[in-house]
Amino acid sequence: MGYQAHFRVWRGDADGGDLHDFTVEANEGEVVLDIIHRLQATQCGDLAVRWNCKAGKCGSCSAEINGRPRLMCMTRMSEFAEDEVVTVTPMRAFPVIRDLVTDVSFNYEKAREIPAFSPPKGVAAGDYRMHQVDVGRSQEFRKCIECFLCQNTCHVLRDHEENKPAFAGPRFLMRIAELEMHPLDSLRENTGADRTEVAQQEHGLGYCNITKCCTEVCPEQIKITDNALIPMKERVADRRYDPLVWLGNKIRRRRT
Repeated sequence: MGYQAHFRVWRGDADGGDLHDFTVEANEGEVVLDIIHRLQATQCGDLAVRWNCKAGKCGSCSAEINGRPRLMCMTRMSEFAEDEVVTVTPMRAFPVIRDLVTDVSFNYEKAREIPAFSPPKGVAAGDYRMHQVDVGRSQEFRKCIECFLCQNTCHVLRDHEENKPAFAGPRFLMRIAELEMHPLDSLRENTGADRTEVAQQEHGLGYCNITKCCTEVCPEQIKITDNALIPMKERVADRRYDPLVWLGNKIRRRRT
């Protein structure tokens, strides 16, 4: 059974814009993206919106719905009362291109800065072997669909534009944690670089104050803070401030 839904959608571009009110038909079982598509088809054919799979797996339709970063295709209309105004705005942490479409190229730039997986020397790709327990440690992080909702909600990026050059954000710190947990990653042996120190010194791990807002908005329910960021911050603290670790490193350096 259908009803008339009340939507408030941001329209504009990089030079500015405003919220516009619409009344549009909504039907049982629909999601916010369905309503946006109907709005395009019936009232504003030039409304810009990014989407692809409509199944919560491509990460394309990220937006802010009633102020919360969400996927439009995974936000059911049944979550809202029929007389409630549903406000849809673009992600706030990234520059607006037009309407609900933002420029997320910042994220791809950060991705390119992270050292790639570095396999052990002398081992062919088909000869890699891992225990299932090692696979399981980082399997969770590979569920990431790169919707960048975690990047958008992280206040280090969202509220402080000046931090962006020095801070990779939760998605890419999680990527470093995933590689650091990989038992076959030999970046340190191959290049001398330590992934934990790279995260701290080059990608701003120290900026993160573990508010867990990134975990709260993740559509894949990845425990970004608890399972990636906090353990990596703990390893940084151990290496820098644990007196036993410091003494062990000192002895090791003397022997070499």
